[in-house]
Amino acid sequence: MNKKLILCCAGIAILTGCTGKKSQQAATTSVSDTLYMLVGSYGPADQEGIKVYKFNQAIGEGQYVSGVKGISNPSYQTVSKDGKRVYSVGEDDGGTASAHTLTFDAATGTLTLINSQPTQGAAPCHIALSPEEDYVVTANYNGSNISLFPLDGKGRLKPGQTIGFEGSGPDKERQAIPHLHFVYFTPDNHYLLANDLGTDRIHRFPLNTRQKGSNTPLVDRQRASDIRLTPGSGPRHAVFSADGRFAYLITELSGEVMAFTYDGDSLSLMQTVQADTLDARGSADIHLSPDGRFLYASNRLKGDGLAIFRVNPEDGTLSKAGYQPTGIHPRNFVLTPNGQYLLVACRDTDEIQIFARDASTGLLTDTGRRIKTTKPVCLKFID
Repeated sequence: MNKKLILCCAGIAILTGCTGKKSQQAATTSVSDTLYMLVGSYGPADQEGIKVYKFNQAIGEGQYVSGVKGISNPSYQTVSKDGKRVYSVGEDDGGTASAHTLTFDAATGTLTLINSQPTQGAAPCHIALSPEEDYVVTANYNGSNISLFPLDGKGRLKPGQTIGFEGSGPDKERQAIPHLHFVYFTPDNHYLLANDLGTDRIHRFPLNTRQKGSNTPLVDRQRASDIRLTPGSGPRHAVFSADGRFAYLITELSGEVMAFTYDGDSLSLMQTVQADTLDARGSADIHLSPDGRFLYASNRLKGDGLAIFRVNPEDGTLSKAGYQPTGIHPRNFVLTPNGQYLLVACRDTDEIQIFARDASTGLLTDTGRRIKTTKPVCLKFID
């Protein structure tokens, strides 16, 4: 059976509250309820920076499978559609900042490091795979740039090129230079977007039409443009609705969720709602529920937790549904494909929290189960 992957950021892991023992409930679940979960982390290269778990989305229990060493600070990963290749950043400053290719063996649940390339930009914090899976792109937070790596016929990283940016924002401490935080592609594969926390902009690059194996660059830099956001907002992560009509962006500094309409060419702001009501200036991640009815946004530094919003299916607008406290410094989080559970990477309490989710209200209940792990920072699933 083909297995999809889920990315998670974490470190040395011990499971508590998840014994891995078969229960009567587990015996009635389907094999398809078992997902692989990758866990990446902050930590030195001699630790298992990326770990592999199996997670049962029917009963909300996880079990450690394996880990891989050799990457310093593998804080974010992305996975190929067939689940056989994994790409990870190495979020270092200076000359050791890097991107990495790994292969994943679904039969054994193991990762193997294949090759690495320097990003030529410090602190790469996010990584994305192009729609044709022939390029990998990194957002380099302290490099004021993004890196674009072509892939060879076996999916390995070739030497990359960078696109640099200039400018600043009104926050003299946190917006003195561009800080690229998130790179992603529009659902129609028309554009590469790059969220710049430092200059309050979304950089937009049209994708070139390319023949397989050609040397045509991924993006058309001559037709690049910027979407300007509220000064001092600090755009961070974003997510598109399943039908591609709407996009939602979390701002780190102002703690807002910005809702946009997307028409295949431009993003138009239609609503701004507050996710962080304490002016903590540490909002982080954003995701939609699998059914698209609810949106979740994480906040750190004060009142750590998740803001929960109800999504209007007609016009994509948001209304506040609730707030769920979490452990300290919730970075990335993920919802299981069946929508029954939400897992939160709490970096400073060294754990992944497992919440049960009410599909009708969107609200969360702490199951009490934890995956104990060092400095988790990013989570995703693949079934």
